[in-house]
Amino acid sequence: METLQQPSINLITRFNAWLQESVMIKLFSIGFLILILMIPNSLIDDLVYERQQRAVNVMNEVAGKWSGSQIMSGPILVIPYKKLEVVDRGKDGKETYERVEKAFFLPDQLNVDGTVDPQTLHRGIFDVAVYESSLKVNSVFTKPDFKSLSIQDNMVLWKEAYLVMGISDLRGISDNPSFTSGEKILTAEPSNHIGVSIKKDNNQPLTGEDYDRAALPLPVEVTETGILGKLSWENEQSFTGNVNIKLKIKGSRQLDFVPVGKTTTVKLSGPWNNPSFDGEFLPENREITEKGFSASWKVLHFNRPFSQQWTEKDQELSGADFGVKLLIPVDQYQKSMRTTKYGVLIVLLTFMALFIVEITQKIRIHPFQYILIGAALIIYYTLLLSLSEHMGYDIAYGVSSLATISLITAYSSSFFKRKQLVILLSILLSVFYTFIYVIILQQDFSLLLGSVGLFIIIGTLMYFSRKVKWYKESELVSE
Repeated sequence: METLQQPSINLITRFNAWLQESVMIKLFSIGFLILILMIPNSLIDDLVYERQQRAVNVMNEVAGKWSGSQIMSGPILVIPYKKLEVVDRGKDGKETYERVEKAFFLPDQLNVDGTVDPQTLHRGIFDVAVYESSLKVNSVFTKPDFKSLSIQDNMVLWKEAYLVMGISDLRGISDNPSFTSGEKILTAEPSNHIGVSIKKDNNQPLTGEDYDRAALPLPVEVTETGILGKLSWENEQSFTGNVNIKLKIKGSRQLDFVPVGKTTTVKLSGPWNNPSFDGEFLPENREITEKGFSASWKVLHFNRPFSQQWTEKDQELSGADFGVKLLIPVDQYQKSMRTTKYGVLIVLLTFMALFIVEITQKIRIHPFQYILIGAALIIYYTLLLSLSEHMGYDIAYGVSSLATISLITAYSSSFFKRKQLVILLSILLSVFYTFIYVIILQQDFSLLLGSVGLFIIIGTLMYFSRKVKWYKESELVSE
């Protein structure tokens, strides 16, 4: 029996020795561990996206209770008129019906001068930018030419003419608006259908670019509400083209304008040092300081995709709005998301560094020790995300990196008997995290820096592994 068992024991011993000494088995094990660690890394991506969505939902909720983003359009002159319609009844002859339709006219000159007084509301760990705004709207209308619309002068109902000022969220009106036509003060009242729609579609998916600009997504808003002021003209001779409106409105995050004038000028200012000028037109002049911002726009009717006058049919005044966003930087989510994209790279570089040290210094590192180090590298991202919500991305990155490097360095002293190797590992990890941080900050040059950095890292690994005899151990086992 002993003579039969001895070859079997030797075979098992040699097989176990081959498993322990084989470089290929070691590399395969490391690669397998990296693939396994990518599972929790992908879950962290989902966690970042979930927190990102949570921030957006909270901001929308708070903004909705205060008042939504405001879109201002107008004033628009509305003059009803009578229209005759002939209906052929066949044998019964023809019948003529009279119905009232509306003609809409936009001003020749529109000048808006406004101030924005921002505030910051808090909900838990999230902040929402809201504002109160005072606007002075001056407009000049020319006398409508009904003949160009094929409308007879005797069919125009001048007594029923009125002005409308489109406002996307009437809850934001914080004081009674003032309407004056010439020297006549008009009585203003709310209206839930003004005959036009002002559409603002920002319902886009969350992307890195959006969060670079801190442009949080807003729901689709279709505005058919506004303020109505009856003109009470007696006849055509009562027409007055000068209209002045004073408004005090509240809103959240964004204030936009629709350029309804043939020439539209808008001037805005406010004590907010982090504005974003959004929409179809950028301001001609802008100034941003630590104390606030000021900006002015000028838009011509040639620049917009809607007409100066129309009848009855609702017209969508879209595709030309512009304005300002009050940004509260929330780029910690976008930066955290981008950082997690490099999770595979950090794990791979760290494991490769450990493997090179293991091979060159004849040190044995157990796969379980690789797993613990990999787990620390993955948990780093949850630590980064949670801290960034409270202290910002930059500080959170430094704290999380320092904590992770310290943890791995302290743990490595259990299998690196030489202090020089422990210090070397801490330096390598510091270089890796610094490298990733630089890539995150330098968006325009991230591809270039990443490519050059990886080239240098691969070259360094080649240099330190150049004297490794990869088949030496396997040859000794086979002998």
